[in-house]
Amino acid sequence: MNRKMMLRRVQLEDFALFEARLFLDTHPTDADAQAYYRKHLEQAKAAREAYEAKYGPLEATSYPGGNWKWIDDPWPWENMEEE
Repeated sequence: MNRKMMLRRVQLEDFALFEARLFLDTHPTDADAQAYYRKHLEQAKAAREAYEAKYGPLEATSYPGGNWKWIDDPWPWENMEEE
């Protein structure tokens, strides 16, 4: 999977989580919605970890520390058309 597809996967999973949270706000005891949320929470975590392992952190809070080179790396949306 290329960079663009991996980033799209992160975005899709994050969107699914956002929508599920909105639904659970009004249906807090819906077991199917809770299962859906947990499933997409795991998938979002896996998608983010896979992307960050290959291309670096997506957020400043994901930065592992050490040498601060965040500004030197391309942003996730830069140069995506090259892939």
